[in-house]
Amino acid sequence: MEPIIITIDGYSSCGKSTLARQLANELNYVFIDSGAMYRAITLYFLRHHIDWNDPVAVKDALSEITLEFQYNGQTGQSDMFLNDEDVEMLIRDMLVSEHVSEVSAIREVREFAVAQQQKMGSRKGIVMDGRDIGTTVFPDAELKIFVTADPQVRVERRFKELYAKNPGITLEEVKTNLEMRDYIDSNREFSPLRRAGDAVILDNSNMTREEQLKVALKWSREKIAASQTA
Repeated sequence: MEPIIITIDGYSSCGKSTLARQLANELNYVFIDSGAMYRAITLYFLRHHIDWNDPVAVKDALSEITLEFQYNGQTGQSDMFLNDEDVEMLIRDMLVSEHVSEVSAIREVREFAVAQQQKMGSRKGIVMDGRDIGTTVFPDAELKIFVTADPQVRVERRFKELYAKNPGITLEEVKTNLEMRDYIDSNREFSPLRRAGDAVILDNSNMTREEQLKVALKWSREKIAASQTA
């Protein structure tokens, strides 16, 4: 069967990456975590004290960045490599989370990442998650899913994820961070977070991972079958 492109967009801590990874595994597609790319760029900017309000500094920094996904045999997943360094764990740090929305709102940063994402998807057979994948990166994707969940559910999910790494974190810190990221992502000038007009909505507030995967698989298989007869 001819492969298709599946995009999964939505707010922070809605489980987009988990769903995208599971869906890719079930379909034997390639999973591309676009958020990891923006996090890696943010990590580079923080490490090198790049002033991301300075367009020249941003442009110069981006010219020094190489991003690549490499398969990790121990985890069975792909890790984010920044200039040949595995930064998969480092990019999940709270400091990166606090700044990634600011950095990813920069036009030059998004153009840099989008160009790489489109290249990765040129052969199709991919599942990519993010904020603007169905609207900007792959507006002609065969299946676009927009994931959402109740804000309090998202806060609790994110808190559990971060608490394992940082027991000192509080629910209020997580709530403030998510609210800030939602606002920046939805109101940025270039490529804001929004649902594509032809995207299907998946509200997973009261769903298990298995339940949401079942729904997404049904939609995916329907689109794959339809693409063969188009």
